[in-house]
Amino acid sequence: MENQEEYTDKVIEEFEVLTKDAERVQREVLKSILEENASAEYLQSLGLNGRTDPESFKACVPLVTHDDLLPYINRIFDGENSPILTGKPITAMSFSSGTTKGKSKYIPWDDRCMESLVQLFQTSFAFRNREFPIKNGMALTFNYSSKQSQTKGGIKIGSATSHLFRHEGYTDGEDDSQSCSPEEVIFCSDFQQSLYCHLLCGLIFKDQVQFVSAPFAHSIVQAFSTFEQVWEELCNDIREGVLSSKITDPSIRTAMSKILKPDPELANLIHKKCTGLSNWYGVIQELFPNAKYLFAIMTGTMETYLQRLRHYAGDLPLVTSDYASSEGWIATNLHPKVPPELATYTVFPQIAYFEFIPLSEDPKPVSLTEVKVGEEYEIVMTTRTGLYRYKLGDVVKVTGFYNSTPELKFIRRSNVLLTVNIDKTTENDLYLSVVAASKLLEEKKLYVVDYTSYVDFSKEPGHYVIFWEISGEASEEVLGECCNCLDKSFVDPAYVYSRKANHIGPLELRVVKRGTFQKIPELFVEVGASVSQFKIPRCVPPANTKLLQILNANVDKNYISAAFN
Repeated sequence: MENQEEYTDKVIEEFEVLTKDAERVQREVLKSILEENASAEYLQSLGLNGRTDPESFKACVPLVTHDDLLPYINRIFDGENSPILTGKPITAMSFSSGTTKGKSKYIPWDDRCMESLVQLFQTSFAFRNREFPIKNGMALTFNYSSKQSQTKGGIKIGSATSHLFRHEGYTDGEDDSQSCSPEEVIFCSDFQQSLYCHLLCGLIFKDQVQFVSAPFAHSIVQAFSTFEQVWEELCNDIREGVLSSKITDPSIRTAMSKILKPDPELANLIHKKCTGLSNWYGVIQELFPNAKYLFAIMTGTMETYLQRLRHYAGDLPLVTSDYASSEGWIATNLHPKVPPELATYTVFPQIAYFEFIPLSEDPKPVSLTEVKVGEEYEIVMTTRTGLYRYKLGDVVKVTGFYNSTPELKFIRRSNVLLTVNIDKTTENDLYLSVVAASKLLEEKKLYVVDYTSYVDFSKEPGHYVIFWEISGEASEEVLGECCNCLDKSFVDPAYVYSRKANHIGPLELRVVKRGTFQKIPELFVEVGASVSQFKIPRCVPPANTKLLQILNANVDKNYISAAFN
């Protein structure tokens, strides 16, 4: 049997071969997808007539969005067994968290998704392990699986992460670090009970933890924010060897009873470390002395949480993980020592067929190897599970090439985030505005816990509303300055012009009560979403009335900008 170093070298060598001739690999991937799905009604209706070359494919098959494919997806959802989008029947659907538009998108899923994921996991781990070698140990991984259900047509329904965690091949793609938590903790339907037990398992195996991970950065921040509140109770559980009475799930209690034994010495050590910390700085490093890094998606909207993540991590490196979407996996981070803010993702040429729409005067899609360094593009995917020339909605910038496959930096979602008049404010514009304004809080040793926004058209002219949750009490003067700074920091010239001409009303900052943003995931989990894949939407659409109700019901203070008076 190969040792870990030999296995790492082998995986990297295989990836080197694939990326040195990415154009050939892409043509082979497309040919394979079209041959596998040649009998699909959708493809047959477009007149390909068995052709599998990229030129014919692009000439016959239109660019589409999820809405275009919805009639076909609905037929699969209802159990129609004919080859609709794929040659083989689709037996499962994954759904997005629904945070962007207020409703979930259903995406075909089958074992081919899992095969792609295993490839990506193995390659990602190989490059990461070369920089941060770990030996047999454990990982404190904050994974949560949503419930799976079944449609009346017999199709399994669940989040992508729930399909992933429940698949028998999942561990094949994992590294050699065993999760601290038994599977009963991951599959518990009560998020708070699951989180508490993840933390408890981590403490029990604290010296064996090699790294701390979660699908998204905010899950690690949320976990250690919760730890601040429950650490004494956790210590008591370890001291007595008895699980807290607030954990009521029978399967969790049974599973935890096998690993939780009385250990007063460990409880005292944890208590001493926690009481010796200054405002919880470096708590992860202190509690898990053999951990080598933190691992999660940390780019895009997750950059919001990096300051708090570094506070908890101390000197431990932050490593951003893979680039994925509900529709499929795209790329991975081959440079784990690069800070998340500067991280790029290297596209896997064998995982799907990719095209890129230039954000320029000529929006004609180009192939994977035709992209130009420094240019921005919207990603288009063709997958084995029936998504053909599917516009993903992500805008990326090409920063370079790894051999012949591009390295990408995620920029934003392609759809306009906030607009009242002629303004077009993107997700990234909003983030930069929040960063600028939050510096006024940092001077007072406070920070923005989380944020979102929406456009209020209840009176003319419409205006931007920014919701903030902050870590403590700030003065009226400081929050008023923050409101003005938010308004002045939007860089779109059309916004500035419209504000000065009063075509857009003064920006409004609404400060919500502590804990408000923790209520938002609970809303989506109630309707079946997975906490593991949940992301706070940075703009709340008017249709998402439940989310707006939660935010507005918890407003503590509000401020109106005087920036353009």
